[in-house]
Amino acid sequence: MASLEDALALIRRGTEEIIQESELVERLKSGRPLRIKAGFDPTAPDLHLGHTVLINKLRQFQELGHEVLFLIGDFTGMIGDPTGKSVTRPPLSRDDVMRNAASYKEQVFKILDPEKTQVVFNSEWMDKLGAVEMIRLAGQYTVARMLERDDFSKRFKGEQPIAIHEFLYPLVQGYDSVALKADVELGGTDQKFNLLMGRTLQKSYGQPPQTCITLPILEGLDGVQKMSKSLGNYIGVNDAPGEMYRKVLSVPDQLVWRYFELLSFLPLSDIGELKAKAEEAGHPIEAKKLLAMELVTRFHGEAAAEAAPRSAGNQIKLGDIPENVPEVDVDTGEAGELPIGTVLRMAGLVKNGAAARDVLARGAVFVDGEKCAADHVLRRGDVVVIQAGKKQIAKAIFK
Repeated sequence: MASLEDALALIRRGTEEIIQESELVERLKSGRPLRIKAGFDPTAPDLHLGHTVLINKLRQFQELGHEVLFLIGDFTGMIGDPTGKSVTRPPLSRDDVMRNAASYKEQVFKILDPEKTQVVFNSEWMDKLGAVEMIRLAGQYTVARMLERDDFSKRFKGEQPIAIHEFLYPLVQGYDSVALKADVELGGTDQKFNLLMGRTLQKSYGQPPQTCITLPILEGLDGVQKMSKSLGNYIGVNDAPGEMYRKVLSVPDQLVWRYFELLSFLPLSDIGELKAKAEEAGHPIEAKKLLAMELVTRFHGEAAAEAAPRSAGNQIKLGDIPENVPEVDVDTGEAGELPIGTVLRMAGLVKNGAAARDVLARGAVFVDGEKCAADHVLRRGDVVVIQAGKKQIAKAIFK
């Protein structure tokens, strides 16, 4: 069991703000396992390393002996979080939300201990709340206070429409804390308003207010914008090992130590030593390699991490493709299209289906110099250069 001082040092690491830390200290002194809540709306099927900043903090709470409540916002996901949005977000269907939720569960347990994690869905209580209780909930906050929120304020002043249901989002997120009797809620700095709503509503419902912990928003590979799949500056949790390794090595030098602080599980003293060595060498490339190996190991295992540097360096860019690449005719049959796994076999780039699945899983298949996903389809009329692994390459003509 960690001492109070050690526990606080671990909790403070990489955090932006703790509201109120004195309350958290008193809870920690009680010696009971705290209920640590974090909510995720499954608006897309894949997580990236920006999401894991918060998940890593949940893991640290688990290591300190506390109970993690991993909340999947299947109800709030159908409202759409208005945070940082200049227009109303289109709601997702329940089918979309549940499909993405299943993907989230698979990915988060690469970090969290499933034995110490309670996965909950806010539809469990929101579907049962009813109209009367929803009106009571809406009565706990005023429109004036809601318009103090920065994004709502900007839209109101700019005469941009704000749908009534968007006001419900922070109320429902806050009510989640009531339903779960949360002691602590984690969120990004952009979620501060929603986290504080939890404190307000818990007081209204006669509960001790939760401690709110905000965490930084991780910048993406461009070094400027927050990490986002839509911006293409992300490192995905499900990226192939070689791709993940290559992307980590491309992190801007000025961001390396921020990535270490927020993503690495190394002690801060070890990171300090790495930084000193990097400054002495004049570059942080060795530190980047260590971080890349740590992250690939976490998400793909040791064997994949050992192979990652090789597969990361095997990609032939389109402009570097040799002129004497053999040409192969591929018959697409009546369907007129073929999945990439079948194409690899028909083009003679792999021996069998098992080999095709292996090379795709390693992220070592490239079509015209771009990494190819396992569900990629090629069609009649396509003429492309396909690379499988380091040496197998062919120009495929689809007929």
